[in-house]
Amino acid sequence: MNRAGPLTLHVGDRVRMRKVHPCGGYEWEVTRVGADIGIQCLSCGRRVMLPRSKFEKSVKTFMSSDTD
Repeated sequence: MNRAGPLTLHVGDRVRMRKVHPCGGYEWEVTRVGADIGIQCLSCGRRVMLPRSKFEKSVKTFMSSDTD
């Protein structure tokens, strides 16, 4: 455990996940932030809700952020 707390996320952040989505896409956009994280595939538009702990383990990199 290297982190002191949860990841700082904002709606509109784009992330690259470790595993490929069945449509072939790796990139997702954050649509909801809270105890559960809502993400939308940028290839096919599919929306998925993940518990924050599973989401944090699945994220590989942050692609971009709306807050930059």
